[in-house]
Amino acid sequence: MTHMFKRLLAATATVALVATGAAAEEPTKGGTLVVAVGSNIRTMNSAVQSGIATGFPGAQIFASPLRYDEDWTPQPYLAESWETSADGLHVTLHLVHNAKFHDGVPITSKDVAFSVKMIKENHPFKAMFAPVESVDTPDDYTAVLNLSQPHPALMLAMSGQLMSIIPEHIYGDGQDIKTHPRNIENVVGSGPFKLTEFKNGEYFVLEKFDDFFIDGRPYLDKIVARIITDPAARAIAYENGEVQMGSFETIPRIVNRLKKVDGLTVTDKGFGAIGPIDWLAINTAKGPLQDVKVRKAIAYAVDKQFILKALMLGTATDAHTGIHPDSPFYEPDVETYDLDLDKANALLDEAGFPMQGDKRFDLTIDYGWAEAKPQVEYVKAALKKVGIEVTVRASADFPTWAKRMGEGDFDLSWDAVYNWGDPVIGVHRTYLSSNIGKGVWSNTQNYSNARVDELLEMAGKETDPEKRKALYSEFQKIVADEVPIYFINALPYHLVYSNKVGNPPMGIWSTSSPMDMTYLKE
Repeated sequence: MTHMFKRLLAATATVALVATGAAAEEPTKGGTLVVAVGSNIRTMNSAVQSGIATGFPGAQIFASPLRYDEDWTPQPYLAESWETSADGLHVTLHLVHNAKFHDGVPITSKDVAFSVKMIKENHPFKAMFAPVESVDTPDDYTAVLNLSQPHPALMLAMSGQLMSIIPEHIYGDGQDIKTHPRNIENVVGSGPFKLTEFKNGEYFVLEKFDDFFIDGRPYLDKIVARIITDPAARAIAYENGEVQMGSFETIPRIVNRLKKVDGLTVTDKGFGAIGPIDWLAINTAKGPLQDVKVRKAIAYAVDKQFILKALMLGTATDAHTGIHPDSPFYEPDVETYDLDLDKANALLDEAGFPMQGDKRFDLTIDYGWAEAKPQVEYVKAALKKVGIEVTVRASADFPTWAKRMGEGDFDLSWDAVYNWGDPVIGVHRTYLSSNIGKGVWSNTQNYSNARVDELLEMAGKETDPEKRKALYSEFQKIVADEVPIYFINALPYHLVYSNKVGNPPMGIWSTSSPMDMTYLKE
């Protein structure tokens, strides 16, 4: 395939991406979009920090090699085209020729190589670029990522939430990049918007970068992000039109309240790559929980439908496994545990924990944030019905809960964990025996299964999508059967936007994707 033809394909794909948005009319240019952000910002540099708080500004300020549409298909962005070698060990990116950083310095392949190095050394998601051994830069517009093994997760890892292209001439000055002052002030980015004002705890302002490498974009002149940490205050701001868009809204009563507001759209679509799942973590190394019969009994005693209907008020969808239901690798045909107290009691008897009076044994249940309290209180009440006495243990703060989880100092815990696009990035960490006790959101359940380790290792190298899907299918069936975790629901993140907003970010990364095609309707 000639380079010119590849550029033509890239241009065609980019045009097609515009058509995937919610609006079919011609985009209006100009205007200021006011958005709500639910948490304070520690850094704007998503090359060294994970999380949705950094993901939104990071995806606007910095460009990534690729972007993704709502069908999980990679699209050109800073890389106009790419190819993978037959053996899967070399991925070549062909960069656009007109890209500049916000200070006017051209973006070159050396910045790509530098960004990969910084991400490998500093980003908490070590699996994303672990197989990348080196990056060759034969010319200013060609970057060749050399891998130690095929790495199918690499494509998703090169999208906005996970791979910002940062300037070597700013961050290569020898300072610690994690605490670099240019992460939050005088930030020099590569994306459609530049940071012009930032008052943490209150707001930040992103203005259109006039020399952005895609002609005519971004459509908006400015994005003003109001930092509103109180969900009720955000709801009022949506209702009275103070803000026109916000994302990652989860509180069921507020979500349902906003759905009734004229002129607002509230949707749970567009969060598949973030892949948030609520689950009940079970420490398989602790006392009775070492027995799979006990873990199954717990699952049968917890009425998931009660949680979905009474606690989540219909805003959440069921999740049968640790892979998000929106993922192409999700396997819904696994063992499930509909409420059955008779089965739960029988399993506990078989496991050798007979009822003595009105109790079999004691457990604790932890939670790390206030919104999870109704769920843990419900689990306590549910398990009491089968003779398991549960003590709810609230942590003084999130770091205290995280430390307990990371050290395995818990019996049960309510948790929310993200897939982060590809299972290699956000799923493997929970189940690999080599990742037991490596901190919060590692394999905190002390779960070990040699076949699961083998399946995940193979899936992490398999480049054939159907073969990879089969490997993950078997993995999900094993974990559902052994219950180191009882999966409850996909965390009900919602995007809220005024009907005056055209083409809101509805791809797989929600607002953690570039908003150069979002506009305000006349």
